[in-house]
Order: sequence, then C-alpha cells, then structure tokens
Amino acid sequence: MKRWPAIVLAVTGLLAAGCSGETTAGSTTTTTTPPPPPAKVAISPAANGQAVATETPIKITADGGKITDVQVTGGDTKVDGKYDADNKTWTSSGTLNVSKTYTVSATVTNPAGKTTTASSTFTTVTPNAIVHTHIFEGENVTYGVGMPIMLTFDKPVQNKAAVEQAMSLTTSQPVVGAWAWADDTHLNFRPRDYWPANTKVSFAAHMNGVQVSPGVYGSAELTQTFSIGDSLVVVASTSGHRMQVFKNGNLQYDWAISTGRPGHDTPNGTYLTIDKGNPVEMKPSDIAPGGPGYYDLKVPWSVRFTWSGDYLHDAYWSVGQQGSEDVSHGCVNMSPEAAQTYYEEELPGDPVTIIGSPLAGTPGDGWTDWFDSWQTLLGKSATHQAVQAGPQGSTLVAPTSIAASTGTTPSGHPADNNAAAAS
Repeated sequence: MKRWPAIVLAVTGLLAAGCSGETTAGSTTTTTTPPPPPAKVAISPAANGQAVATETPIKITADGGKITDVQVTGGDTKVDGKYDADNKTWTSSGTLNVSKTYTVSATVTNPAGKTTTASSTFTTVTPNAIVHTHIFEGENVTYGVGMPIMLTFDKPVQNKAAVEQAMSLTTSQPVVGAWAWADDTHLNFRPRDYWPANTKVSFAAHMNGVQVSPGVYGSAELTQTFSIGDSLVVVASTSGHRMQVFKNGNLQYDWAISTGRPGHDTPNGTYLTIDKGNPVEMKPSDIAPGGPGYYDLKVPWSVRFTWSGDYLHDAYWSVGQQGSEDVSHGCVNMSPEAAQTYYEEELPGDPVTIIGSPLAGTPGDGWTDWFDSWQTLLGKSATHQAVQAGPQGSTLVAPTSIAASTGTTPSGHPADNNAAAAS
C-alpha cells in the first residue's frame, strides 16, 4: 500500500513527457507542403472582339507559370510571335489580316507541371477600301545593276512608314539600300551602291492588314523573285567624245561617240537603260514634218535611257564626226559595230552616266533614281532608315550603324550631284 503514490507519480511523469513536444529515439515527424495553385493565362484581344484593328498585337500573359504552347489559327498568313526572356509573355509580330476570324489557344504550366489552357476568338476590321500594289519587276527576269525595285499603289499612301516596315528583301549577296518615295503612290528601293553582279533578289510586301490611310488597307501579300546580271556601266563624255564601258568593274570598251549638238545637248546625269529596239523609228518632236532638219529614220541597235527620247544607238551616218564633234539631236551616236556590241550585252537597268554637258539632267526624265546621293535617298524614306539585306532577309537599321561604302566611281556607284550641268 505504501508504494502506490510512487506509481502514480511515474505515470504522471510519463504523461507530462508526452505533452512536451520532444522527440524520443525511433520517432519521426512529417511536414506537408501544399501544391502550387494552377497558373493563370490572359489573352488579348479578348474573346468575341469585333472590328479589331489589324495593328493590334496578340498578347498572351502567364501568371504563376510559363507559357508552353501557343496556337493561332485563321487569316491567310502565318502569325509569328516571340516569347520574352522567361516565357511569361508571348507577343505577335506584324499585322493581322483584314476581315478574318482568329482563334488563339495558349497553354501555361505551373512549377508542379499542372497545365492550364485558355482560348480567345475575335474578328478583325473590315476595310472601307482596299489598296492594291504593283511591282514593275517581272518574275525571274534579269536586270542591270542600277535597277530599283519600283512599286505603285492604286490609292494614295499616308502611313508611309508602316508600308516601308511591311517590305522585306532576301538577297543572295549582302546589300545596303533604302526605300524612297517619289510621291504618295510610288515607292522605290535603291541600293546605296550598284547591286552586286549576279545577285538573286526575292521581294515580299506583307501588305495584308497594313492601314495605308484612314480606312484603307492592304489585303494581300505581294512577292516577286528576279535577278541582277553582270555589271555593265557606261560613262559617256560629251566634251571628250568618248564612251567607256565597264564590265564587272573592268574597262571593257572605249569607243568614239558623238552626242547632242549645241541647242540639243545630251543632258548630264546617271540614267538607266529602259528599253531597246532594232530598229527604232526616230523623228524630232520639235520640227514639223517637211521642215528644215526634219528626219524620220529607222535606227538600228537603239537603247533608250530617257523618256524624252535619248538613246545610245548606231549612227552609221555620223561615223566621220564620232570622236571629235557633237552632231546628234541629243542621242549618243556610235559606230555600227560598237552599237551592236553594246545592244547585245545590255540589260534594262544598266547605268548610263553622261558627263561634260552644259545641260543639267531633269529628274523623272527616265529612271533617274541615281541622281540622288545616299543622303538624299535616305531623306526620301519615311523611316529615314537604311535597309540591310542578305540571305537571311532584311532589317531596317540606323544609317550610322552600317559600314562605310567600299564602292568606287564609276563602276561601283556614280558621283554625287551627277545631274548638274558642267561648269
């Protein structure tokens, strides 16, 4: 009977020890971490959107996870886009097509691997009017090294920078150039230096969805592939009565010529050959039929370089004056042999530079893109940026970021201010 309290105390001590929170040998404690919540995904434009502006980018944002899949369907062209550095946002590039219904589906994944998927369907704006774009260059045609890419729009363009940004070039050799506006409906691309000889050029105008003026949009993609041939560059001196022809950078021919007599001077400037014929019927525009000095001739081996009627051509009748005297009505007179040789090698867009004349060239009288210096050309661009093109495509870049030109006059590029009258 006397030992009963001791037993009670021992049991009491065990109960106290069990409530202390201490761990005895051989026991374990388990801690449970709750799973991360599902990631959230937001898509813009929102579902059921109507008349969505084509300039509006598609944007996907993940909260609590990363974007692991994006699918965009609808439209006539693939919609490209980019992820940010940690895959928490995805943003489309370029413009959306007009009058199209797009469906965007996105999947995001949280740190535990659990996925969440969302989608949005919306419709883009329907234009008030459509602008159509025409390119001069023909498919798989070969042109000279001075040839600009010439585009014409059938409606005036106000948003010129957006149009330039929609253009792309892929070239088999590196090329630097710029887009330049002649007016609201004409846009040309001209290289800084002549095209490298034997370059293949693929052009694309991603105009679908580009708003060129309020309510006026492009609705189609325009593509064309053409080639540049050998370099064939003419320099004709009206005062020296000689014409030099440089082929692929080397002087190939040096011929005697006769150019426009006083009052009918051949104008200075770097032109491009436009078309040719063998023969071409020629008659003066400023002399009435039957009047003094009137002529009507079928002239062999004739290559045109101004709209007003200046040609390089066979002038068998003036061979005696060629090399010493200017006797033509404004054309460059050549011997039959020289004219035929040049005619057979010429391509549309080959440069022809006239020097030494007292008459300045008239911008627009022919393809006169090379009247402009590089700086003048950049000033005619709405973005004032240079185009850097190559086998991987093209980008608009700051002119100060590109290397200096290595081209030399006359075979690499013409001299600045080449259309000015000789002093």
